[in-house]
Amino acid sequence: MCHTKLSLSVRSSKTVFGYTYLYIYLNVQNSLLDHKVLIFLCISFFTKGLHAQLGFCQGNSGDPIFTEDFGTGTNYGPQLPVGTTTYNFVGTNGPQDGSYTVGSSTFSFGWNMPSDHTPGDTNGKALIVNASFTTGEFYKTNINGLCENTTYEFSSWLMNILPSSGCGGNGIPVNVRFEIWDITDTNLLASGNTGSIFGTVAPAWQQYGLVFQTLPAQTSVILKIINNGVGGCGNDLAIDDIVFKSCGDAITVEDSTTNNTVSLCSSQTPFIETITAIPDNAVFSSHFYQWQVSNDGINWVDLVGESNAALTLTGVTTTSLYRAKVAEIAVNLNNEDCITFSDIYQINIAQAPAQPVIACWEIATFSDATCSWTVTGTQPIQPVLECWETATFNNTTCVWDIAGTQPVQPVLECWETTQFNTTTCTWDITGTQPLQPTIECWETATFNNITCVWDITGAQPVQPVLECWETTQFNTTTCSWDIIGAQPLQPTIECWETATFNTITCAWDITGTQPIAPTNLECWEITTFNNTTCVWEISGTQPVQPAIACWETTAFNNTTCTWDIIGVQPMQPTGLECWQIPIFNNVTCAWDVSGTQPLAPTNLECWQTTTFNTTTCNWDILGTQPTVPSNLECWETATFNDLSCAWEVSGTQPLEPTNLLCWQVAVFDNANCTWEITGTQPLDSREEFLSLCENETLLLQATSSIISPTYNWNTGAMTSSVTIDAAGSYEVQITDGCFTEIITFVVAAIENPIIESVVSDGSTIIVNLLNSVDYLYSLNGEDFQTSNIFSNIISGLYTVYVKSSVCDTIITQQHLHFFIPKFITPNADGVNDFFSLNILEFFLTSEVYIFDRYGKLLFSAINRNVNWDGTFNNNRLPTSDYWYVIKIEGQEFKGHFTLKN
Repeated sequence: MCHTKLSLSVRSSKTVFGYTYLYIYLNVQNSLLDHKVLIFLCISFFTKGLHAQLGFCQGNSGDPIFTEDFGTGTNYGPQLPVGTTTYNFVGTNGPQDGSYTVGSSTFSFGWNMPSDHTPGDTNGKALIVNASFTTGEFYKTNINGLCENTTYEFSSWLMNILPSSGCGGNGIPVNVRFEIWDITDTNLLASGNTGSIFGTVAPAWQQYGLVFQTLPAQTSVILKIINNGVGGCGNDLAIDDIVFKSCGDAITVEDSTTNNTVSLCSSQTPFIETITAIPDNAVFSSHFYQWQVSNDGINWVDLVGESNAALTLTGVTTTSLYRAKVAEIAVNLNNEDCITFSDIYQINIAQAPAQPVIACWEIATFSDATCSWTVTGTQPIQPVLECWETATFNNTTCVWDIAGTQPVQPVLECWETTQFNTTTCTWDITGTQPLQPTIECWETATFNNITCVWDITGAQPVQPVLECWETTQFNTTTCSWDIIGAQPLQPTIECWETATFNTITCAWDITGTQPIAPTNLECWEITTFNNTTCVWEISGTQPVQPAIACWETTAFNNTTCTWDIIGVQPMQPTGLECWQIPIFNNVTCAWDVSGTQPLAPTNLECWQTTTFNTTTCNWDILGTQPTVPSNLECWETATFNDLSCAWEVSGTQPLEPTNLLCWQVAVFDNANCTWEITGTQPLDSREEFLSLCENETLLLQATSSIISPTYNWNTGAMTSSVTIDAAGSYEVQITDGCFTEIITFVVAAIENPIIESVVSDGSTIIVNLLNSVDYLYSLNGEDFQTSNIFSNIISGLYTVYVKSSVCDTIITQQHLHFFIPKFITPNADGVNDFFSLNILEFFLTSEVYIFDRYGKLLFSAINRNVNWDGTFNNNRLPTSDYWYVIKIEGQEFKGHFTLKN
């Protein structure tokens, strides 16, 4: 019999932090409800089928007690220690299925690990695994130096290093199982599956964890990492930063005002307060404390003698942080691998600043709340000043001193006035000197400052004596008389004329007569007066006799003063052919006729004839090629024969295709001059739905009425049946070349049931599964039911059986079912006939006593199971309440139950 521990920790059976506690809880509902018993069973009773979901410590964690980050470097390796893995190490190229390496980057295969996970690493490495074709363990290591009866958190970071585009987008997902075993490798403490981790566009690290508790005297465990997925294209992963930490309650630290931080000013010190560590009791059944203090949150110092849940703070004058080391066993407080830490209580103390220098009108007041000085007061308002005045504040008298004098008034002109301007603080001068009057050019204006007006002096110049052709006008610009006009120009005169200026008429007088022109001139002569010699000149020449043709004569005509030509050219000959041309011969003085008829054309087509056209003087070609024959078939062509002068037709219709499939028909298409094949292959499709049990294979048999068929599976198989070991859709085409039948086998995977927990609720046993498929349940392995709840079950050690309705695999788990009956009805109907306690054989010592209401002992049992039938000395006892006292290894339970007869 294994060692058994009893504890008075009071909690009902439950799942905490994503794992199942190995506890059975007894709630004694009577007047002694303050006594609650926790029975902790030897792990050997829970060896088979114990599981926990993945999860993290929901309370406070300690510092890491084990870390594996696989080192750094640019090379691959080193190889894992012997016994750590069953996979093959690869250090020079990419690991194949069932191999691994340790490196800072991935090999080929389209893998992508941008970096390891460890923060701050340079060339940090990770474990890179190409999963085997078969499921199984690929990593194993011992974790030593643990503390007994202590809860721990295991965590690790995983990455699917095959991007979502890998393997054509159909990469096999990563699926990993974590298991924590005792050091004997016989008792499974906790386990959980990651489920399918699919590839992503940008691979990212994901963290997974388990929470477990060590047993008495247990200081080492075994970590196993198992591949759940299948091999092939995909299921490639990287693992980094394997960490073990202690896990404890979530422990808050609060002061008397339920705050976990306080901010003070140094003027409010020394600070006095009592802070308290408050656990949520989710993990620890008892708590031992050691308070610590730090001024930077990094370096912590134990406070000697401070080991209670409450800590009284006195004399605190600087910023300080307080926390408690917490252990479930006092001796573990000095073991860093066994403790967790509470939350931090922080006292922020700001140093009060020195009093500021203030002005004479200011007052400085210090505020503890803001830890600062507040300066109040306002400088006296500056007095209203004249523009020439300035004000200076006198910090001695704390008043304004005024200085300054108004500017002196300026000296003015006779036309000016002045007024003081308080805006510009100067004298403004106004007024304008009287405008100077408009004067003649010979006049001068002078301003008289005495009379304050302009005085004008000056006289116009005298007009000059003029010639008869001159006029005069006064020029106000030059202030002189301008004389204009010119003597009339002497006119142009003939050579025989004389010009004389007449001052009386103010004009030129002209005298003289031209010489007389000569007479009796020839018809071709002309006279011209020479103004130079002032005489008449005679010029002209008789016209030259013109050139004449051979048939012409000429005579000069003095009347017309030209040569007269007479004579007629001989007539051009008529009756010529169209190709003849007449040309006049000036030598013979007669017409010469030349030209030749055009030659008749040759190389005529067989259907052509020719005739000379005297109108166009050309040969006309007559005749038409015979018409191309019509209504030809699409495969016929027509060619003209120049010898026979006729069209010849040739061509053959395309041969009708042979070797048609059974459903095909050939029809000749005259439009495109080809044979068209029509028809649709007969096709029949059907689906069959099957189930595949876990870790089993399934034979898929393709049945068909087609005689002598061939088979083509989407797996590549060519047989009538295939054996498969994975769920999915499998399709086969069955054909004899004419008829085709397609069968789609839809295979659904039936998982083996995974028992998450078996709990007792009074007399009821409830079986909880991790997967949600319909399963059958049994407590004897023979009688199965669809419900996961078994009612009215007496205490005892049971084996729970769970299976699928279609698969043969049965999952079992032992469960110690224990409760104290509230009533019994010993009427032999098989229900509640006994007061039963059938678990006492699992403890070193046990005592059970039953009394009536008067304290009379009716039944007792020491170190044995109890099945009391409600009799005393073989006599049935009356209906009433009866009392019990149960002692299990020194722990005592008292209560009462009802007996109904």
